Amino acid sequence: MSVRNICCIGAGYVGGPSCSVIAYKCPDITVSVVDLSQQRIDQWNSDNLPIFEPGLDEIVKSVRGKNLFFSTDIDKSIQEADLIFICVNTPTKSYGLGKGRAADLKYIESAARMIANVSCVSKIVVEKSTVPVKAAESIKQTPEGLVAIKALSDVYHRWVPEENIVTMNTWSSELSKLAANAFLAQRISSINAMSAVCEATGADVSEVAHAIGKDSRIGNKFLKASVGFGGSCFQKDVLNLVYLCECLNLPEVININDFQRRRFANRIIECLFNTVTNKKIAIFGFAFKKDTAIYVASYLIEEGAQIRIYDPKVDRAQIFSELTHPAVCNNPDRVEELVTICDDPYRAAEETHAVVVCTEWDEFVTYDYKRLYENMLKPAFLFDGRVILNHQSLMDIGFHVETIGKRLARNNE
Repeated sequence: MSVRNICCIGAGYVGGPSCSVIAYKCPDITVSVVDLSQQRIDQWNSDNLPIFEPGLDEIVKSVRGKNLFFSTDIDKSIQEADLIFICVNTPTKSYGLGKGRAADLKYIESAARMIANVSCVSKIVVEKSTVPVKAAESIKQTPEGLVAIKALSDVYHRWVPEENIVTMNTWSSELSKLAANAFLAQRISSINAMSAVCEATGADVSEVAHAIGKDSRIGNKFLKASVGFGGSCFQKDVLNLVYLCECLNLPEVININDFQRRRFANRIIECLFNTVTNKKIAIFGFAFKKDTAIYVASYLIEEGAQIRIYDPKVDRAQIFSELTHPAVCNNPDRVEELVTICDDPYRAAEETHAVVVCTEWDEFVTYDYKRLYENMLKPAFLFDGRVILNHQSLMDIGFHVETIGKRLARNNE
Protein backbone atom coordinates (compact mmCIF):
# COMPACT_ATOMS: atom_id res chain seq x y z
CA MET A 1 0.00 0.00 0.00
CA SER A 2 1.36 3.40 -0.99
CA VAL A 3 0.60 6.54 1.05
CA ARG A 4 -0.10 9.61 -1.07
CA ASN A 5 -2.30 11.68 1.24
CA ILE A 6 -1.89 12.20 4.98
CA CYS A 7 -4.37 13.88 7.32
CA CYS A 8 -3.28 15.04 10.75
CA ILE A 9 -6.10 15.76 13.21
CA GLY A 10 -4.78 18.35 15.66
CA ALA A 11 -2.58 21.34 14.86
CA GLY A 12 -0.88 21.52 18.26
CA TYR A 13 2.62 20.87 19.53
CA VAL A 14 2.68 17.31 18.16
CA GLY A 15 0.74 17.43 14.91
CA GLY A 16 1.94 20.73 13.46
CA PRO A 17 5.72 20.25 13.71
CA SER A 18 5.86 16.50 13.03
CA CYS A 19 3.65 16.65 9.94
CA SER A 20 5.51 19.71 8.65
CA VAL A 21 8.69 17.60 8.70
CA ILE A 22 6.92 14.75 6.90
CA ALA A 23 5.79 17.15 4.17
CA TYR A 24 9.33 18.54 3.92
CA LYS A 25 10.93 15.10 3.66
CA CYS A 26 8.24 13.60 1.39
CA PRO A 27 7.46 16.09 -1.40
CA ASP A 28 5.34 13.50 -3.24
CA ILE A 29 2.94 13.14 -0.26
CA THR A 30 0.18 15.70 0.35
CA VAL A 31 -0.09 16.50 4.06
CA SER A 32 -3.15 18.26 5.51
CA VAL A 33 -3.11 19.40 9.14
CA VAL A 34 -6.64 20.08 10.37
CA ASP A 35 -8.07 21.52 13.55
CA LEU A 36 -11.40 22.83 14.85
CA SER A 37 -9.73 26.07 15.94
CA GLN A 38 -9.85 28.65 13.15
CA GLN A 39 -7.48 30.86 15.15
CA ARG A 40 -4.82 28.18 15.35
CA ILE A 41 -5.11 27.35 11.65
CA ASP A 42 -4.82 31.05 10.80
CA GLN A 43 -1.61 31.18 12.85
CA TRP A 44 -0.14 28.24 10.95
CA ASN A 45 -1.00 30.00 7.69
CA SER A 46 0.60 33.27 8.83
CA ASP A 47 4.18 34.52 9.15
CA ASN A 48 4.00 34.05 12.94
CA LEU A 49 3.64 30.34 13.68
CA PRO A 50 1.93 29.38 16.97
CA ILE A 51 4.87 27.16 17.97
CA PHE A 52 8.60 27.80 18.06
CA GLU A 53 11.05 25.00 17.40
CA PRO A 54 14.52 25.54 15.88
CA GLY A 55 14.22 25.37 12.07
CA LEU A 56 10.44 24.90 12.05
CA ASP A 57 9.67 28.30 10.53
CA GLU A 58 11.92 27.64 7.53
CA ILE A 59 10.53 24.13 7.00
CA VAL A 60 6.89 25.25 7.09
CA LYS A 61 7.41 28.19 4.75
CA SER A 62 9.31 26.04 2.23
CA VAL A 63 6.44 23.54 1.75
CA ARG A 64 3.27 25.36 2.83
CA GLY A 65 0.90 25.70 -0.12
CA LYS A 66 2.85 23.05 -2.08
CA ASN A 67 2.27 19.76 -0.30
CA LEU A 68 1.55 21.05 3.22
CA PHE A 69 -1.85 22.58 4.02
CA PHE A 70 -3.52 23.83 7.19
CA SER A 71 -7.32 23.81 7.26
CA THR A 72 -10.49 23.48 9.34
CA ASP A 73 -12.11 21.26 6.70
CA ILE A 74 -11.67 18.06 8.70
CA ASP A 75 -14.20 15.91 6.84
CA LYS A 76 -12.65 16.55 3.43
CA SER A 77 -9.15 15.81 4.69
CA ILE A 78 -10.24 12.55 6.31
CA GLN A 79 -12.03 11.41 3.14
CA GLU A 80 -8.99 12.10 0.95
CA ALA A 81 -6.40 10.61 3.31
CA ASP A 82 -4.73 7.21 3.06
CA LEU A 83 -3.19 7.65 6.50
CA ILE A 84 -4.54 9.65 9.45
CA PHE A 85 -2.56 10.83 12.46
CA ILE A 86 -4.54 11.49 15.65
CA CYS A 87 -2.59 14.28 17.36
CA VAL A 88 -5.18 15.73 19.72
CA ASN A 89 -4.64 16.84 23.30
CA THR A 90 -4.85 14.31 26.15
CA PRO A 91 -4.89 16.56 29.24
CA THR A 92 -5.12 15.38 32.81
CA LYS A 93 -8.76 14.98 33.85
CA SER A 94 -10.14 17.87 35.87
CA TYR A 95 -13.40 16.11 36.77
CA GLY A 96 -14.90 12.76 37.80
CA LEU A 97 -13.11 9.45 38.25
CA GLY A 98 -9.35 9.86 38.14
CA LYS A 99 -9.53 13.64 38.52
CA GLY A 100 -6.06 15.15 38.75
CA ARG A 101 -4.26 12.01 37.53
CA ALA A 102 -5.98 10.11 34.71
CA ALA A 103 -5.73 11.17 31.06
CA ASP A 104 -8.85 12.71 29.56
CA LEU A 105 -9.48 10.76 26.36
CA LYS A 106 -12.57 12.59 25.14
CA TYR A 107 -10.68 14.20 22.25
CA ILE A 108 -9.19 10.86 21.19
CA GLU A 109 -12.64 9.25 21.15
CA SER A 110 -14.12 12.21 19.30
CA ALA A 111 -11.44 11.96 16.61
CA ALA A 112 -11.93 8.20 16.27
CA ARG A 113 -15.70 8.60 15.92
CA MET A 114 -15.23 11.36 13.34
CA ILE A 115 -12.95 9.13 11.25
CA ALA A 116 -15.45 6.25 11.44
CA ASN A 117 -18.39 8.47 10.49
CA VAL A 118 -16.70 10.23 7.58
CA SER A 119 -14.61 7.48 5.99
CA CYS A 120 -16.05 5.54 3.06
CA VAL A 121 -13.06 3.17 2.73
CA SER A 122 -10.51 1.69 5.13
CA LYS A 123 -7.91 4.07 6.57
CA ILE A 124 -4.58 3.66 8.33
CA VAL A 125 -5.06 5.41 11.68
CA VAL A 126 -1.97 6.32 13.69
CA GLU A 127 -2.44 7.14 17.35
CA LYS A 128 0.28 9.79 17.79
CA SER A 129 -1.09 11.44 20.93
CA THR A 130 0.46 10.18 24.16
CA VAL A 131 -2.20 7.95 25.70
CA PRO A 132 -2.58 5.38 28.49
CA VAL A 133 -2.28 1.70 27.67
CA LYS A 134 -5.36 0.24 25.97
CA ALA A 135 -6.55 3.59 24.58
CA ALA A 136 -6.41 2.11 21.08
CA GLU A 137 -9.25 -0.23 21.98
CA SER A 138 -11.52 2.60 20.81
CA ILE A 139 -10.04 2.19 17.31
CA LYS A 140 -10.80 -1.06 15.52
CA GLN A 141 -7.71 -3.05 14.55
CA THR A 142 -7.97 -5.20 11.43
CA PRO A 143 -6.01 -8.15 10.01
CA GLU A 144 -4.41 -5.68 7.60
CA GLY A 145 -2.43 -4.22 10.52
CA LEU A 146 0.94 -5.48 9.23
CA VAL A 147 0.29 -3.81 5.87
CA ALA A 148 -0.50 -0.57 7.69
CA ILE A 149 2.69 -0.80 9.74
CA LYS A 150 4.76 -1.26 6.59
CA ALA A 151 3.05 1.68 4.89
CA LEU A 152 3.80 3.95 7.86
CA SER A 153 7.37 2.66 8.08
CA ASP A 154 7.86 3.40 4.39
CA VAL A 155 6.99 7.05 5.05
CA TYR A 156 9.61 7.36 7.78
CA HIS A 157 12.18 5.39 5.78
CA ARG A 158 12.54 8.46 3.55
CA TRP A 159 14.86 10.01 6.13
CA VAL A 160 15.03 7.74 9.20
CA PRO A 161 17.51 4.80 9.19
CA GLU A 162 15.74 1.46 9.26
CA GLU A 163 17.40 0.47 12.55
CA ASN A 164 15.81 3.52 14.21
CA ILE A 165 12.27 2.50 13.28
CA VAL A 166 11.05 0.23 16.05
CA THR A 167 7.98 -1.97 15.70
CA MET A 168 6.17 -3.62 18.61
CA ASN A 169 2.67 -4.55 19.70
CA THR A 170 0.12 -1.81 20.22
CA TRP A 171 0.12 -1.89 24.01
CA SER A 172 3.91 -1.82 24.23
CA SER A 173 4.03 1.21 21.94
CA GLU A 174 1.49 3.08 24.06
CA LEU A 175 3.36 2.30 27.27
CA SER A 176 6.80 3.10 25.82
CA LYS A 177 6.05 6.80 25.34
CA LEU A 178 4.63 7.12 28.85
CA ALA A 179 7.58 5.23 30.31
CA ALA A 180 10.12 7.35 28.42
CA ASN A 181 8.60 10.60 29.71
CA ALA A 182 8.40 9.20 33.24
CA PHE A 183 12.08 8.18 33.20
CA LEU A 184 13.13 11.59 31.86
CA ALA A 185 10.97 13.37 34.43
CA GLN A 186 12.49 11.35 37.24
CA ARG A 187 16.00 12.10 35.97
CA ILE A 188 15.33 15.86 35.92
CA SER A 189 13.70 15.67 39.34
CA SER A 190 16.68 13.76 40.74
CA ILE A 191 19.19 16.44 39.73
CA ASN A 192 16.79 19.15 40.94
CA ALA A 193 16.55 17.42 44.31
CA MET A 194 20.35 17.33 44.37
CA SER A 195 20.46 21.06 43.64
CA ALA A 196 18.71 21.77 46.94
CA VAL A 197 21.35 19.70 48.75
CA CYS A 198 24.11 21.59 46.92
CA GLU A 199 22.73 24.96 47.94
CA ALA A 200 22.54 23.85 51.57
CA THR A 201 26.05 22.39 51.67
CA GLY A 202 28.07 24.69 49.41
CA ALA A 203 28.50 22.14 46.61
CA ASP A 204 28.00 23.14 42.98
CA VAL A 205 25.29 21.15 41.19
CA SER A 206 26.94 21.70 37.79
CA GLU A 207 30.13 20.07 39.06
CA VAL A 208 28.18 17.21 40.63
CA ALA A 209 26.23 16.65 37.38
CA HIS A 210 29.47 16.68 35.37
CA ALA A 211 31.04 14.11 37.69
CA ILE A 212 28.15 11.63 37.73
CA GLY A 213 27.57 12.15 34.01
CA LYS A 214 31.03 10.66 33.37
CA ASP A 215 29.67 7.35 34.62
CA SER A 216 28.63 5.48 31.46
CA ARG A 217 25.81 3.82 33.38
CA ILE A 218 24.30 7.27 34.04
CA GLY A 219 25.41 9.45 31.13
CA ASN A 220 25.23 13.23 30.93
CA LYS A 221 21.82 13.80 29.32
CA PHE A 222 19.04 15.57 31.24
CA LEU A 223 21.30 16.39 34.18
CA LYS A 224 20.93 20.17 34.12
CA ALA A 225 19.29 21.57 37.24
CA SER A 226 16.69 24.28 36.72
CA VAL A 227 13.43 25.68 38.04
CA GLY A 228 11.72 22.42 37.06
CA PHE A 229 10.66 20.64 33.89
CA GLY A 230 8.45 22.72 31.62
CA GLY A 231 5.53 21.99 29.35
CA SER A 232 2.67 19.69 30.25
CA CYS A 233 3.84 16.33 28.89
CA PHE A 234 6.13 15.11 31.64
CA GLN A 235 3.76 15.99 34.46
CA LYS A 236 0.58 14.64 32.88
CA ASP A 237 2.28 11.46 31.68
CA VAL A 238 3.75 10.67 35.09
CA LEU A 239 0.38 11.35 36.70
CA ASN A 240 -1.16 9.04 34.14
CA LEU A 241 1.30 6.28 35.03
CA VAL A 242 0.65 6.83 38.73
CA TYR A 243 -3.06 6.41 38.10
CA LEU A 244 -2.53 3.31 35.98
CA CYS A 245 -0.04 1.66 38.32
CA GLU A 246 0.44 2.96 41.85
CA CYS A 247 3.09 0.31 42.44
CA LEU A 248 5.53 2.25 40.21
CA ASN A 249 5.97 4.57 43.19
CA LEU A 250 6.40 7.73 41.06
CA PRO A 251 4.49 10.47 42.96
CA GLU A 252 7.76 11.89 44.32
CA VAL A 253 8.76 12.96 40.79
CA ILE A 254 5.85 15.36 40.56
CA ASN A 255 6.29 16.52 44.15
CA ILE A 256 9.94 17.37 43.53
CA ASN A 257 9.09 19.34 40.40
CA ASP A 258 6.40 21.33 42.22
CA PHE A 259 8.79 21.74 45.15
CA GLN A 260 11.55 23.08 42.86
CA ARG A 261 9.30 25.68 41.27
CA ARG A 262 7.83 26.77 44.58
CA ARG A 263 11.27 26.82 46.21
CA PHE A 264 12.62 29.10 43.47
CA ALA A 265 9.69 31.50 43.89
CA ASN A 266 10.10 31.45 47.67
CA ARG A 267 13.77 32.26 47.25
CA ILE A 268 12.88 35.33 45.20
CA ILE A 269 10.49 36.46 47.93
CA GLU A 270 13.03 35.82 50.69
CA CYS A 271 15.80 37.73 48.89
CA LEU A 272 13.47 40.69 48.29
CA PHE A 273 13.23 41.11 52.06
CA ASN A 274 10.40 38.61 52.51
CA THR A 275 7.79 40.52 50.55
CA VAL A 276 7.15 41.17 46.86
CA THR A 277 3.85 42.99 47.26
CA ASN A 278 3.73 45.86 44.74
CA LYS A 279 7.36 45.20 43.77
CA LYS A 280 8.17 45.10 40.05
CA ILE A 281 9.78 41.90 38.82
CA ALA A 282 10.83 41.20 35.21
CA ILE A 283 10.56 37.63 33.94
CA PHE A 284 12.64 36.74 30.90
CA GLY A 285 11.17 33.77 29.05
CA PHE A 286 7.74 32.14 28.85
CA ALA A 287 7.99 29.65 25.98
CA PHE A 288 6.44 26.19 26.14
CA LYS A 289 8.79 23.36 27.21
CA LYS A 290 11.70 25.73 27.67
CA ASP A 291 10.53 26.88 31.05
CA THR A 292 8.17 26.83 33.98
CA ALA A 293 7.70 30.60 34.08
CA ILE A 294 3.93 30.19 34.24
CA TYR A 295 4.22 28.64 37.71
CA VAL A 296 6.87 31.05 39.01
CA ALA A 297 4.81 33.99 37.73
CA SER A 298 1.59 32.67 39.27
CA TYR A 299 3.25 32.20 42.66
CA LEU A 300 4.58 35.76 42.59
CA ILE A 301 1.21 37.10 41.45
CA GLU A 302 -0.37 35.40 44.46
CA GLU A 303 2.01 37.46 46.61
CA GLY A 304 0.98 40.71 44.90
CA ALA A 305 4.07 41.28 42.75
CA GLN A 306 3.83 43.40 39.61
CA ILE A 307 5.15 41.14 36.85
CA ARG A 308 6.67 42.25 33.56
CA ILE A 309 7.14 39.42 31.07
CA TYR A 310 9.38 39.42 28.02
CA ASP A 311 9.71 36.50 25.62
CA PRO A 312 10.96 36.87 22.04
CA LYS A 313 8.79 34.00 20.77
CA VAL A 314 5.48 34.15 22.66
CA ASP A 315 2.77 36.75 22.03
CA ARG A 316 0.67 38.58 24.58
CA ALA A 317 -2.52 36.58 23.96
CA GLN A 318 -0.78 33.25 24.56
CA ILE A 319 0.86 34.43 27.79
CA PHE A 320 -2.41 35.69 29.25
CA SER A 321 -4.19 32.55 28.10
CA GLU A 322 -1.67 30.41 30.02
CA LEU A 323 -1.67 32.58 33.15
CA THR A 324 -5.47 32.74 33.36
CA HIS A 325 -6.07 29.04 32.71
CA PRO A 326 -8.37 27.59 35.40
CA ALA A 327 -5.73 25.03 36.36
CA VAL A 328 -3.35 27.87 37.26
CA CYS A 329 -5.49 30.82 38.26
CA ASN A 330 -8.83 31.40 39.96
CA ASN A 331 -8.75 35.20 39.59
CA PRO A 332 -8.11 36.27 35.97
CA ASP A 333 -8.80 39.92 36.79
CA ARG A 334 -5.83 39.93 39.17
CA VAL A 335 -3.59 38.65 36.40
CA GLU A 336 -4.73 41.46 34.10
CA GLU A 337 -4.08 43.93 36.90
CA LEU A 338 -0.59 42.75 37.85
CA VAL A 339 0.96 41.47 34.60
CA THR A 340 2.45 43.57 31.80
CA ILE A 341 3.77 42.06 28.57
CA CYS A 342 6.81 43.88 27.18
CA ASP A 343 8.31 43.74 23.69
CA ASP A 344 11.79 44.79 24.79
CA PRO A 345 13.93 43.28 27.59
CA TYR A 346 15.46 46.58 28.64
CA ARG A 347 12.06 48.21 28.95
CA ALA A 348 10.83 45.19 30.91
CA ALA A 349 13.64 45.62 33.44
CA GLU A 350 13.29 49.39 33.94
CA GLU A 351 12.70 50.32 37.59
CA THR A 352 12.27 46.70 38.63
CA HIS A 353 13.59 45.16 41.81
CA ALA A 354 14.60 41.91 40.11
CA VAL A 355 15.08 40.10 36.82
CA VAL A 356 14.21 36.39 36.73
CA VAL A 357 15.59 34.27 33.87
CA CYS A 358 13.26 31.32 33.23
CA THR A 359 14.14 30.25 29.68
CA GLU A 360 17.35 29.22 27.90
CA TRP A 361 16.98 31.57 24.94
CA ASP A 362 20.45 32.28 23.49
CA GLU A 363 19.82 36.01 23.33
CA PHE A 364 19.48 36.23 27.12
CA VAL A 365 23.19 35.49 27.43
CA THR A 366 24.14 38.36 25.09
CA TYR A 367 22.28 41.23 26.77
CA ASP A 368 24.05 44.33 28.07
CA TYR A 369 23.53 43.56 31.76
CA LYS A 370 25.34 46.74 32.82
CA ARG A 371 22.63 48.71 31.01
CA LEU A 372 19.94 46.58 32.67
CA TYR A 373 21.51 47.14 36.08
CA GLU A 374 21.74 50.91 35.68
CA ASN A 375 18.00 51.21 35.02
CA MET A 376 16.86 48.94 37.87
CA LEU A 377 16.05 49.83 41.45
CA LYS A 378 18.80 49.12 43.98
CA PRO A 379 19.72 46.69 45.31
CA ALA A 380 19.21 44.97 41.96
CA PHE A 381 18.60 41.22 42.04
CA LEU A 382 19.06 38.70 39.24
CA PHE A 383 17.71 35.16 39.58
CA ASP A 384 19.14 32.72 37.02
CA GLY A 385 16.66 29.86 36.94
CA ARG A 386 18.40 28.15 34.02
CA VAL A 387 22.06 28.50 35.07
CA ILE A 388 23.07 30.07 31.76
CA LEU A 389 24.66 33.40 32.77
CA ASN A 390 28.14 34.43 33.86
CA HIS A 391 27.45 34.97 37.54
CA GLN A 392 30.79 36.47 38.48
CA SER A 393 30.56 39.18 35.82
CA LEU A 394 27.03 39.99 36.95
CA MET A 395 28.19 40.33 40.57
CA ASP A 396 31.07 42.53 39.39
CA ILE A 397 28.48 44.83 37.80
CA GLY A 398 26.66 45.05 41.13
CA PHE A 399 23.87 42.51 40.86
CA HIS A 400 22.85 40.36 43.80
CA VAL A 401 22.79 37.02 41.94
CA GLU A 402 20.95 33.85 42.92
CA THR A 403 20.93 30.66 40.87
CA ILE A 404 20.00 26.99 41.03
CA GLY A 405 22.20 24.42 42.73
CA LYS A 406 25.02 26.48 44.24
CA ARG A 407 25.76 29.29 46.65
CA LEU A 408 27.55 32.27 45.15
CA ALA A 409 30.31 33.94 47.15
CA ARG A 410 30.03 37.72 47.19
CA ASN A 411 32.83 40.22 47.71
CA ASN A 412 31.29 41.59 50.89
CA GLU A 413 30.80 38.14 52.46
